[in-house]
Amino acid sequence: MDITMVREKAKALGIKTARKNTTDLIKSIQKAEGNFPCFKTANGFCDQVDCLWRTDCLSSK
Repeated sequence: MDITMVREKAKALGIKTARKNTTDLIKSIQKAEGNFPCFKTANGFCDQVDCLWRTDCLSSK
């Protein structure tokens, strides 16, 4: 997901997006949605199969 879409999703949840990088924004979104703020913390394995960010998380190191 590109940064524009991440920022739009964050704003829709009432999250301020200024001066936040993509990783921090996604973690804020995860937390606001009641999920674990775990983006980019998986060590090659993730059991959160329904996570919107799963593919991006596991593919970026």
